[in-house]
Amino acid sequence: MAEASEEAIIVKLYEYGERLNESKDKSQNVEDYENIIKASKSSNAKAMQLAAQLIPRFFKHFPSLSGRAVYAQLDFCESEELAVRVQAIRGLPLFCKDTPEHLSKIVDILVQLLTAEENVERDAVNKALLSLLRQDVKASLTALFKHIETVDEQMSDDNLRERTLVFIKDKVFPLKAELLKPPEQMERHITDLIKKSLQDVTGAEFKMFMDFLKSLSIFGDKAPAERVQELIEIIAGQADLDAQFNVSDGDHIARLIVCLFMAIPFFERGASNSKFLNYLNKHIFPVFDKLPEERKVDLLKNLAESAPYTTPQDSRQILPSVVQLLKKYMPRRKAGEEMNFSYVECLLYTFHHLAHKAPNATNSLCGYKIVTGQPSDRLGEDFSENYKEFTERLNCFEELAKAAIKKLTQGMAEHSKALAAAKSDEEKEKLKAQKQNATTGLRTCNNILSMAQPLHAKTPSFIGDKKINLSWKEVVKSTAPSTASSTGVKRPAGAINGSSSSAPKKGRGGGSMPNQFVDRGFQGLSYGGRSTRGRGRGRGFRGRGRGYH
Repeated sequence: MAEASEEAIIVKLYEYGERLNESKDKSQNVEDYENIIKASKSSNAKAMQLAAQLIPRFFKHFPSLSGRAVYAQLDFCESEELAVRVQAIRGLPLFCKDTPEHLSKIVDILVQLLTAEENVERDAVNKALLSLLRQDVKASLTALFKHIETVDEQMSDDNLRERTLVFIKDKVFPLKAELLKPPEQMERHITDLIKKSLQDVTGAEFKMFMDFLKSLSIFGDKAPAERVQELIEIIAGQADLDAQFNVSDGDHIARLIVCLFMAIPFFERGASNSKFLNYLNKHIFPVFDKLPEERKVDLLKNLAESAPYTTPQDSRQILPSVVQLLKKYMPRRKAGEEMNFSYVECLLYTFHHLAHKAPNATNSLCGYKIVTGQPSDRLGEDFSENYKEFTERLNCFEELAKAAIKKLTQGMAEHSKALAAAKSDEEKEKLKAQKQNATTGLRTCNNILSMAQPLHAKTPSFIGDKKINLSWKEVVKSTAPSTASSTGVKRPAGAINGSSSSAPKKGRGGGSMPNQFVDRGFQGLSYGGRSTRGRGRGRGFRGRGRGYH
């Protein structure tokens, strides 16, 4: 064949193909198939294209030549001619049609070809992979996910891994209803594959996987409690709740806050928040002062939204820490320093909900006289000094909140006048943001007054429902009680804060003002680039390099 003309090679290939096509016992045509394989050494593009069609077509009839046939097809996949590469890629799924034992190997080959630069070539790879997924979804998914699971730096290829993730997100996930059949079995299989892949992911990747898992029927609205708890366990694993906390580890702090936020919708569905809140109580509250200022408000907001779903036992354990933080941020007397109203709103809301679950725990903490008939009431002991101190702090902060309301109300009128006089769009946007901050500040202060007022009684009624609409959540326009939606809630600016958190904060979720931190954590952006910390490829979720901050 080496001495034959290019045209003669093509003629010969057609002859080999026709004989194989007409043969009733194709295993007798070994020489014809071998000659087709030899065409991989040809320099003629049309001959290579034709051979790339014929090799997969008759592959199943020549098991003794399977290795040579696959390698020949791979040679075509690496051809300098685009048309040859595309034809070879299109033929790869045929190797598995009647010989499924080759499927994993072919998926591996196709995944490596996802890094192709030509669009038409990548499109051929995508279609070939989807063909294999429809052929055997379980084996194909298993082979695909191996390229995400690998954490060995020597064996990894970041670009390949990213392309595999993009394929899964853009091509596999949208077809879940078609591909994942039978649903119960295949949804469980892909869940297990995802769980194995979470050892080494970025924040954006983790959110992508969690969003997909939430969409599966096995975790749907009718899912049993243990399924919802399974999702919490996945999130808790990413938050590293079994690790010793290091306050200087900014990545862990950021990851913990994001994971707690992601868990809140599942707390609402009945999953336990015990692991998260006990971790906060044991590791975070004792060093709260040392946390970065911009993280404190995010943490306290997540704590407040989690509080309604806390058990009485956990409430009793956590209340002392919450009361200590309240005392820190509610001064006993006015001292002239700036107050952080957002912190106090979060802590009072948390206090009410925890105290509603374990009311007599407040007897020793705040000097109340709540009778439950249990020994823990401690009614024979004198805690009157605690009551005096706590109510003095409430009185002081209520006065500060009223003064802030007066100042903010005056400022609102000034903002309205300035907005009417503003000429440039930039100036108008700035004034609108300031007005939004002031509006949120008013809601914050009004919430503080509403929550402080009942706490002056010796036997207060603690707020255990959602009649207080937290300032960073959208105003409820209907008569229905306020609940956080599973897709997130907006968190507007935290106004009049005495720390850096007084800067305009953007809201959670898909709203118009995404929270600065959540925006960084959830938007598929880089989290600070490569790092030398940890193992892996630089994806620092769980200290593996690619951080959240």
